[in-house]
Amino acid sequence: MEKDAQTVAIVGAGIVGVSTAIWLLREGHDVLLIDKAGPGEGTSFGNAGLLASAATLPVPMPGLLKKIPRMLLSRNEPLFLRLPHLPKLLPWLLPYLRFSNETAARQRATDVFPIIGDSLADHQALSGGTGAEGFVVPCDYAFGYQSKSGYMADHLSWSVRKQQGFEWDELSGDSFRDYDPIYSNLIGYAAVLKNHGRITDPGAYVKALAAYAEAQGARILRAEVSDVVRDTARVTGVRVSGDTIPCDAVVLAAGTWSKSLAENLGISVPLHPESGFHMELWEPSKMPRSPVMLAAGKFVITPMEGRIRLAGMVGYGGFDAPPPRAAYELFETYLRQAIPGLTWKDSTHWMGHRPAMRDSIPMIGAVPGVAGAYTGFGHDHVGLTGGPKTGRILAQLISGKTPNINLAPYAPERFTPGLRR
Repeated sequence: MEKDAQTVAIVGAGIVGVSTAIWLLREGHDVLLIDKAGPGEGTSFGNAGLLASAATLPVPMPGLLKKIPRMLLSRNEPLFLRLPHLPKLLPWLLPYLRFSNETAARQRATDVFPIIGDSLADHQALSGGTGAEGFVVPCDYAFGYQSKSGYMADHLSWSVRKQQGFEWDELSGDSFRDYDPIYSNLIGYAAVLKNHGRITDPGAYVKALAAYAEAQGARILRAEVSDVVRDTARVTGVRVSGDTIPCDAVVLAAGTWSKSLAENLGISVPLHPESGFHMELWEPSKMPRSPVMLAAGKFVITPMEGRIRLAGMVGYGGFDAPPPRAAYELFETYLRQAIPGLTWKDSTHWMGHRPAMRDSIPMIGAVPGVAGAYTGFGHDHVGLTGGPKTGRILAQLISGKTPNINLAPYAPERFTPGLRR
């Protein structure tokens, strides 16, 4: 049964929160968008800018556990850990690593596909008529390996992608350089996926979407939400700076900062902040044709407006750890090998925090036992990719409609023993 118009407070103004706001406005609801830094200033600003529809496989793939010691000891590996943080990390990390097997990887791919598998079309549907559609660009997405053996070693990923209907061309080194001449023989073999997309400026894109939402009547508040206010088992407002702002429903879409608010609602949230990094090269002398995942460095090279962005890698150090200089050195080392002769006018560095769930699957849906409370976070490495679909699902749920996908894998209560709908 469809519901009447409601006042909905959305905590978090990244791509998930802003997408939810726009779809709610289209459903006729009143929207309050709250973010402590403002729209598009968090992880939605610093991502790779890639609509990675084929990135359905998780980070903890089979064999990861055996690789970790080598990755931690080598400065040429894309994993960075602050040892003082280890006691806080281990209670989350050990259960997380138990998912590094083929069965779990295939299940995660199946579960996340409905959220990200058609991302380009989802972004086009979201941004159409908003003034932000120009940031969305259809493109290929290439995986660059040092040799064909590297591609073959990644057979599980490619077998899953084939099962999910993705298509790609396999190119030898020379053929790949015909495709994009700026690359060296560091890429000896490549798989070029079709029907993907990129965002030419992720931060500006989210800000433009938020500006559209505001023009359509959404209120935007730069503030930090400390709690969700309830009257027995129903949401009545959100607590901001000691005051209560009334609302009929609340959506927690603040990425890794959603954990404490969600746990206050009575659900268990096994989420840990995972650091991600980017380096931008402004006014480069060469521009890549399309985004490339450089397998040697585990990061994406994305052409953007006026610059090239290198984004990826993984770090664990908590919210307060300074960025590891080695991450940016590694970006540059591999980049100079991959694109010889590249020069740029200036470079900038960034570090943010991805919301990494124990099972690498987001929490999307209504919180049992608290009418009007919804979650939309935990997207791991695919927040930008899955943001529009997540927002549309949440708007449908709040409006009393039934989404056309099975929401059970994303259930907010799935880690809370004894809590049932």
